Amino acid sequence: MTNRRTTLKSLLAAAMLATSFSLPAVAATEVAGIKFDDNVTLAGKELKLNGAGLRTKLIFKVYALGLYLPEKKTAVADVLALQGPRRVSIVMMRDLSSEDFGEAFMAGLKANSTEAERAKVLSQTMKFGEIFAQIPSLKKGDVLALDWTPGEGTQCQLNGKKLGEPLPDLAFYNAVLRIWLGDKPVDSSLKPHLLGAAK
Repeated sequence: MTNRRTTLKSLLAAAMLATSFSLPAVAATEVAGIKFDDNVTLAGKELKLNGAGLRTKLIFKVYALGLYLPEKKTAVADVLALQGPRRVSIVMMRDLSSEDFGEAFMAGLKANSTEAERAKVLSQTMKFGEIFAQIPSLKKGDVLALDWTPGEGTQCQLNGKKLGEPLPDLAFYNAVLRIWLGDKPVDSSLKPHLLGAAK
C-alpha cells in the first residue's frame, strides 16, 4: 500500500512538473515598478514592446510609457513608416488634471510638428481635445492607451474603455508619436528607451 501511494505521488509530481513546463511564461518589462507585457494583441495582430521608459518632470515621476509595434525599430523614421497597428500605453504615476495633460500634449505636438503639419491635423487635434475635456482628471494607476488601427484610425482608451470615436488620419497618430520621439521630445531621457537604445 505504501509503495502504491509513493508511486501515485511520484506520478502526480511528474504530471505537475510537465504541466508547469508546458505553460507559456508571460514575459514583462518593468519600469519603476510598472510592468509592460512584452507582447500585446491589437486588431488581431501581435505587437512587440519596442521599448518602455519613465516620463519625469523635475523630480516627479509623471507616467511610465510603453511603445508597441509590429516589429522592433530603433530609428524614428522607421517607426513612423511602419504599416499595421501600433500602441502607446501610458500608466499614470501621479494624479494629473486633464487640463494639465492636455496642455502638455499640445506643447509636445507644437514643438515637434511644423505649422503645415499641425494645420493638416487641426480638426482631429481639436476632437482629441474634446475627448479629454470629458475627463476631469487622470488618477495614479490609470492606464491610457492610444491605438492606431489601419482602416479605423486613432482610438483612445482609458482603463480599457473607449473614449470618443476613432480619428482617421495616420498623420495625426504620427504627430502624437513625435511628442515622445520627435527632435524636441517632452522628455529627452525617455526617447532612447522607447527606441530600445537605452537599458
